[in-house]
Amino acid sequence: MDTVVLKFGGSSVANDEKLKLVANKIIDFYNQKNNVVVVVSAQGKTTDSLINEANSLSKNPDKREMDVLLSVGEQITIAKLAILLKELGYKAISLTGWQAGISTNNTNQDAIIKNIDTNRITKELEKKKIVIVAGFQGINEEQDITTLGRGGSDTTAVAIAATLNSSKCLIFSDVDGVYSADPNKISNTKKLDNLSYEEMLELSSEGAKVLHNRCVEIADKHNIPIITKSTFKEGEGTIINDSAKDMEGTFVKSIVKKEISRISIIGHGIIANDDVYKRIMNIIEKNNLDILTIDISRSKISLVFKSIVPDYVVQELHDEVVIS
Repeated sequence: MDTVVLKFGGSSVANDEKLKLVANKIIDFYNQKNNVVVVVSAQGKTTDSLINEANSLSKNPDKREMDVLLSVGEQITIAKLAILLKELGYKAISLTGWQAGISTNNTNQDAIIKNIDTNRITKELEKKKIVIVAGFQGINEEQDITTLGRGGSDTTAVAIAATLNSSKCLIFSDVDGVYSADPNKISNTKKLDNLSYEEMLELSSEGAKVLHNRCVEIADKHNIPIITKSTFKEGEGTIINDSAKDMEGTFVKSIVKKEISRISIIGHGIIANDDVYKRIMNIIEKNNLDILTIDISRSKISLVFKSIVPDYVVQELHDEVVIS
């Protein structure tokens, strides 16, 4: 029997109505005869509220105590979701990071997972329970609670999927996949069917907020496909896997504007395609933009400009070089 790992972000579990929607999605997977492990974030803006509360008490809150405080948000979510699933007639159990066997290094607020002892998770799955794990947290060798930093719940989910040899890890949020550019700023963007791990890492490094780079690194290392989907809309989402290994040619997939003066064009094989580079430079020259630096890697061309880059330039680049 396959074990499926599902992760739901803060916007997906923000209130009780959304929790009910999430519970029904979990039940759908469970009824397909899967073992189901669910990783969740804190509800809505809970973590931000806890940070504000700590800052009202201290200008420089102790990092150890901050980890104790911030871990509470995820624990609220796992308990509420387990209560709801049991009310709906399904066996479920909530586990904190330490109960789930997640061991980290000793760094507070940006800890790295060192090991996951899955004995407890496996034991509960053997009892046909839906296992709900608090994301974003673990425990160090001093038996202190640690948190994993931004995107920590994604990292928890992929690390558990890798340790359990799951066939995939599904990450649900309020967006339905990865797009060729920011759809809030660029018209005619398209949702991408697939990305390689390398392309997704480049996107994450440029500030795309779909997945944290640490979780993509783990998925790449253990060859765990990640599927990003919407909690609120039906659809296939975007698959992040080793797809680029089988591709021939160049495929420009996404353009990211970082801050106000950095643009990155990302896609498999971009370093080997002079035509793409020429088209990019033609648009830059047409718009009289002065370049400070150019950084070219196997799957990315990054340009930093002397002045603010208008969004219409990103639109022109998107229309010119992104695959149709």
